[in-house]
Amino acid sequence: MCQLTGLWYFDVKNNSLTGNIPPSIGNCTSFQVLDLSYNQLSGEIPFNIGFLQVATLSLQNNKFTGRIPSVIGLMQALAVLDLSCNRLSGAIPPILGNLTYTEKLYLQGNMLTGSIPPELGNMTRLHYLELNDNQLAGHIPPELGKLTDLFDLNVANNYLEGPIPDNLSSCVNLNSFNAHGNKLNGTIPRAFKKLESMTYLNLSANHLKGPIPVELSRIGNLDTLDISTNKISGPIPSSVGDLEHLLKLNLSNNHLFGSIPPEFGNLRSIMEIDLSSNHLSGPIPQEFGLLQNLMLLQVENNNLSGDITFLTNCLSLSTLNVSYNNLFGDIPTANNFSRFTPASFIGNPGLCGYWFGSQCQSSQVPVRATISKAAILGISLGALFILLMILVAACKPHNPPTFSDGYLHKPITNISPKLVILHMNMALHVYDDIMRMTENLSEKYIIGYGASSTVYKCVLKNCRPVAIKRLYSHYPQCLKEFETELETIGSIKHRNLVSLQGYSLSPLGNLLFYDYMENGSLWDLLHGPLKKKKLDWVTRLRIADGAAQGLAYLHHDCSPRIIHRDVKSSNILLDKDLEAHLTDFGIAKSLCINKAHTSTYVMGTIGYIDPEYARTSRLNEKSDVYSYGIVLLELLTGRKAVDNECNLHHLILAKAANNAVMETVDPDIASTCGDLGAVKKVFQLALLCTKKQPADRPTMHEVARVLSCFAEPCFPQSTKPPPLPSAKSSYINEYAGIKNQAVLTCTASQSSSSDAQLFLKFGEVISQNSV
Repeated sequence: MCQLTGLWYFDVKNNSLTGNIPPSIGNCTSFQVLDLSYNQLSGEIPFNIGFLQVATLSLQNNKFTGRIPSVIGLMQALAVLDLSCNRLSGAIPPILGNLTYTEKLYLQGNMLTGSIPPELGNMTRLHYLELNDNQLAGHIPPELGKLTDLFDLNVANNYLEGPIPDNLSSCVNLNSFNAHGNKLNGTIPRAFKKLESMTYLNLSANHLKGPIPVELSRIGNLDTLDISTNKISGPIPSSVGDLEHLLKLNLSNNHLFGSIPPEFGNLRSIMEIDLSSNHLSGPIPQEFGLLQNLMLLQVENNNLSGDITFLTNCLSLSTLNVSYNNLFGDIPTANNFSRFTPASFIGNPGLCGYWFGSQCQSSQVPVRATISKAAILGISLGALFILLMILVAACKPHNPPTFSDGYLHKPITNISPKLVILHMNMALHVYDDIMRMTENLSEKYIIGYGASSTVYKCVLKNCRPVAIKRLYSHYPQCLKEFETELETIGSIKHRNLVSLQGYSLSPLGNLLFYDYMENGSLWDLLHGPLKKKKLDWVTRLRIADGAAQGLAYLHHDCSPRIIHRDVKSSNILLDKDLEAHLTDFGIAKSLCINKAHTSTYVMGTIGYIDPEYARTSRLNEKSDVYSYGIVLLELLTGRKAVDNECNLHHLILAKAANNAVMETVDPDIASTCGDLGAVKKVFQLALLCTKKQPADRPTMHEVARVLSCFAEPCFPQSTKPPPLPSAKSSYINEYAGIKNQAVLTCTASQSSSSDAQLFLKFGEVISQNSV
């Protein structure tokens, strides 16, 4: 294997490989990426692995034992080192601090011992430092404060002790800090107020003491604050109510006293509040009734008083525990409040429940009544009859009840919806992470609206953005079928298709996660109110070519083939390099190869819908070709498909009849294109794609081949392009009239004489009178 000198990317993850890594691995000096993760490999990591100059070394989720070889600290090219979830032991080699180019260091889920080396503070480019779930002891080294680019620091579930160093406040880009489950003591550093980028802070299950610092309210982006199971004392600062982006607040199992601040009513995004097992007193603030997103409220084991009727206004509430306080009054039943069991309310002598045997009901004095002997006899006979009926029913065969799909799909509201990951970019994320990062899909993260969805932007833990499409449709009835289609779509990979990275289907919302495209849609650039970028001719050709390549892949290279059904400029997204990516083929159906798919419901967008499909409801891939032809006309003219009741296709057909199509060319093309003959040919190709009869239209494979030729110089250096014909007849028959293949043949690397034959074939169709 190492003799393959051109092999630089070696990725065998997610297999069932066993055995050891051979010492000869050090001879594979051409490797730049070595990924052996998620296998069953065992033994020690060989010393010779240090001879590699890889940028990525991924050995996670295997069964490696022994120590981390110190020689890894000499692999200066490493950008990612992932040894997590193995059985490695011993200390973390201090020499790892020499890896000054490393951005990600994952050592979690091993049996590492000793202290955290202060030398790790020299890894100044580090973004992720994951040391959790080991057996590390000692202090958190203050030197980590030198990691000013650090984004995520996780030291949870170790044996660390001592105070949290103030120096960590110098990590100004820190987004997440998790120190759960250690033996840390001292107070929460007030200097944390400098960490304005932090969204996640978990210091739970330690020995921290002192008050909750008022300065924490300065961390304006915080969405999760968990300091539970410590020795925190004093009142809850009212300034906690200033954390307007907070989604989860857990202050349970401490020594807090005083009242709950009414400023909690300002936490309009909050989903979970846990204040249980403290010494809080006074009423639960009426302002809690304003928290429409609140799903969990736990305040048990305090000294709270007052009534709770206002909590019926918390319509999202699915988990409630107010037990063992001094609350009083009636337990409400409005807004389905009766779904909470008696266990949610016990230990409050003054609360009157709606269930038999509650405190109030048992305290009522029974009314004594005199019953006659005849009545007693009647009751006894009735009871005997009922008992006989029960015995008869018990002897009959029992058939289990049949439940409807609607019953089976009823949500379990106190469990977070499942997030299905289809792309490694979203690995290690769960549904709650997404809600935390987008503040429960807050409006400020919206980047677009569509006819069927709202689109949000979310920046993942790895700093990479994704687009979240929240569908307007209800929870699908055929859930399994929909999931199967999403799995199929997620497996489709092409450079000109937007990848589906994951999805979450639940009554709380149907979410699809896609690649994020920096430059929005083609519609935005052509017709949007800002029109930030001018598109020159070369860029438009490249966009047309990319979209055609993506659509051709769906039609010809997928198995089963896929019809898009809604090709339009707003479904062509552009990345930072303005390369086209086709999106929204989630509604596409599998294409039967033997016959066209028939549907009574016409899908698509006005202006792009194939008239023949609209007339017959018979759908095949040529319907996509028609829609794509309209997109080509948009690119050529800069006009909308339909604008003020003016149909772009009808306009171009009228201009073509008078040989005046070039009058409609976008001025940005005319000023940047040196050969308007190429523009004219693309006009003709667009008209060919929009021919009335589907059989007369080319396939997307043919369209892509032609556009690939246009996107590169098609003319030999010794051959000038032919002059533009002026006569009407020569315009209609231009392709058919060209016999010189040298004029049409692209560079050798792009195509062959078959492209010239393709042009001639197109010309024969164009020359027919049905244009």
